[in-house]
Amino acid sequence: MTQPTQTNPIEQILCQYPVMILDGALATELEQHGCDLDDPLWSARVLLENPDVISQVHADYFRAGADCAITSSYQATVDGFSKRGIGEQESLELISKTVKLAARARDEVWAEVQDRGKLENLEANESTDKKHTAVVTEKRVLARPRPIVAASVGPYGAYLADGSEYVGHYGVSDETLSAFHRPRIAALLEAGADILAFETIPSLQEAQVLVALLKEFPNAYAWMSFSLKDGKAISEGTPLEECARLLGAEPQIAAIGLNCAPMEFVTEAVGILSQASDKPVIVYPNSGEIYDAVTKTWSGQGTCGSMSDASEQWVAAGAKIIGGCCRTTPYQIGELAKKWRSQS
Repeated sequence: MTQPTQTNPIEQILCQYPVMILDGALATELEQHGCDLDDPLWSARVLLENPDVISQVHADYFRAGADCAITSSYQATVDGFSKRGIGEQESLELISKTVKLAARARDEVWAEVQDRGKLENLEANESTDKKHTAVVTEKRVLARPRPIVAASVGPYGAYLADGSEYVGHYGVSDETLSAFHRPRIAALLEAGADILAFETIPSLQEAQVLVALLKEFPNAYAWMSFSLKDGKAISEGTPLEECARLLGAEPQIAAIGLNCAPMEFVTEAVGILSQASDKPVIVYPNSGEIYDAVTKTWSGQGTCGSMSDASEQWVAAGAKIIGGCCRTTPYQIGELAKKWRSQS
């Protein structure tokens, strides 16, 4: 099987650090900044109305310690924009913009990190214990990699805006799914995404369609994260073990895992995935609250405050890439970064 000629960005980070830190929820933070997401386009609506806020939220996560930003393209599709009367070319430009917004935030924050490092090293050289202080400062400043940008490729069900990404039984052909996903994938890669995030995927059918499409872009990598029915199966009911076994042989799949699932499913799921495949396991669960796709509201008690503690079990079970999904915040990502960067 042909290997991509470009370097796997996840592999690059995990060669140097025990854990890669993802960002957290985008929508929650956009709402905190006053954005109205009560719309079939969800966060993609902000692309049209106030794109600078998206870049600001990405920057908040990078400053918290995230190694990776996931773009605002989860629900940004040609089909979705067309329902707003937006033509294909403008739709593709909006999709490309999601990568550029995240990259801009990354570059700004990374410049801050570098400048801070220079200042701290300068101060260290003026210290009475110059050699020791300089070494400590350099280790602290360099205790993270240059962050990357992952372009979100949400499932077909996200476009339907009816909660189908948590069910998976679309009743459509492979050809329909391919035609839906192809233009967005092409636009995101052309815009310079470091990796694709095939996320909240509820069915093996859609996962296999996405893998087939990825082969049309032989130098690209993607991770595959599923929505879950429970700790053993993805949303449509296919066992996680089967998914991991089939995807584990694909050289362009850089990691396999789960997202937008309750934290209580994670440890069991990670154990299954790590046993069934040699791929790094990626997990970014939600806060623990329950989403109602009909009313588009959340209920129940969030548990994201314990994410840092819970991550110890996830890493012990085999997780290598950790972040947050719906209703998580920069604070939780900051806590994860503190825990796992202090051990690198």
